[in-house]
Amino acid sequence: MTVQPIRLFGDPVLRTPADPVTVFDKELRRLVADLTETMNDAPGAGLAAPQIGVGLRVFTYRVSEEEQGHLINPVLHFPSDETQEGPEGCLSIPGLFFDCKRAEHVVAHGQNSYGDPITVVGTDRLSRCIQHETDHLDGVLFVDRLDPQTRRAALAEIRNAEWAGLAPPVVKLSPHGGRPGVFGQPR
Repeated sequence: MTVQPIRLFGDPVLRTPADPVTVFDKELRRLVADLTETMNDAPGAGLAAPQIGVGLRVFTYRVSEEEQGHLINPVLHFPSDETQEGPEGCLSIPGLFFDCKRAEHVVAHGQNSYGDPITVVGTDRLSRCIQHETDHLDGVLFVDRLDPQTRRAALAEIRNAEWAGLAPPVVKLSPHGGRPGVFGQPR
């Protein structure tokens, strides 16, 4: 397990839809371990593979001791129209939080690191986390989900953040796969 550099807002990998995982091997399990270690070190409630420069549909989450794990190739279903609105942040947009509307309940179908089918049912914070991390796999950031006025304010704060405009981390091509040529490119 290795803590990896987290890609920041503006890095093109964060806007690139991730590829489905098709090979469930030791390298994939290492990716899950690296994601978990990096998420816990940050610390964060979730982390998607694109946030460490890997273009694969994998994320880890930990919203509580009872609600933690990983999900590969997630497909989301929403059992009700009930919504929640509350503060949301992102490890790729450090230190900034904005109210974001999400579904209150989600059912996520996917696979574990061995390729076995799993289902994660989430409400409240877990639901928000699963939706947020799945958005990362689709190249969507939570600021894209904000109402127009809040989004304008968020983008202004991002432009003025102390980390804005920093050079992206120097990263070797990931052994975990994904789209070649995306990783390590300057923003």
